[in-house]
Amino acid sequence: MPGITDLQVNGFKGVDFQRDDISPAELCLAAMGLRQTGCSSFLATLITAPFQTILHRLRHLKALRASDPFLREMIAGWHVEGPFLSDKPGYHGAHDPSFMEDPSPAKIRALRKAGGDLPMLLTLAPERRGAEASIREATRLGMGVSLGHTQATTGQIERAMDAGATGFTHLGNGCPQSWDRHDNILWRVLEQPGLRVGLIPDAIHVSPALFRILHRVIDPSRFWYVTDAMAAAGMAPGRYPLAGAELEVGRDQVVRKPGSELFAGSALTPLDGVWRAAWMLGSTWQETWPRFSTQPAEWMALSNSLRPGAPRPVLVREEK
Repeated sequence: MPGITDLQVNGFKGVDFQRDDISPAELCLAAMGLRQTGCSSFLATLITAPFQTILHRLRHLKALRASDPFLREMIAGWHVEGPFLSDKPGYHGAHDPSFMEDPSPAKIRALRKAGGDLPMLLTLAPERRGAEASIREATRLGMGVSLGHTQATTGQIERAMDAGATGFTHLGNGCPQSWDRHDNILWRVLEQPGLRVGLIPDAIHVSPALFRILHRVIDPSRFWYVTDAMAAAGMAPGRYPLAGAELEVGRDQVVRKPGSELFAGSALTPLDGVWRAAWMLGSTWQETWPRFSTQPAEWMALSNSLRPGAPRPVLVREEK
């Protein structure tokens, strides 16, 4: 099988990608942990922080990747999730709303320069001032644009799509626990057949019942599964860092801020995501595999197909 392509990894195996001083050895440890759990490539994900800090971290990660052949093989590019998100309660999730700001074409160009010419996915809220012009600039520069952590209206979503946005990040998350039952961001996204929809298939971020319903309503070829993993993924229950905050992971693998009921990333591993998706859907793992492998890779124009003579890590599973 083609290896898993995970488009949203904030950290892994005790390593937080949001640190300014992450070392080559630490990044290799995280990448090896991902490889050992079925992942052949991933987008290193940076979440909301002061904009100049994000640029610094992008440049640092790019330099680390360039210095090591294994990291060049594993890190396919970057996912910048913030700071252009909604700062409204419920919508900002685990992101620090005090660092959120409006996007601009100049900021998009700065991100592209810091990340180099590698594939880059940008998650933003289309209701922010300057979003449409920024989406057009990101598209012009070859970046993928996904909507997320947003309370956008239907009109704002459609204008963002007209400007070039093609995805929605971890649907069912980055939204309030209570909202209007007839008009909310979930229904507004379901109304848009042109969006590729991200899901975290851990049976926690999206309940099994909702997971099944989404697969009945949305063409399964439009899904891209992610772990949204943070440093706790691949580790024992305990407390782990994410962007300067300490998060708690219980035996149920739920990641929360201590004392809070809100989710904050996940401790899911890639292979476990495939098995859980199959369990929730009552299907085989072979049916769910492309949504965590070839579909996200094709969307981001990453090489993840098996072609004669083309080098590509593969995963071999022995049936017992």
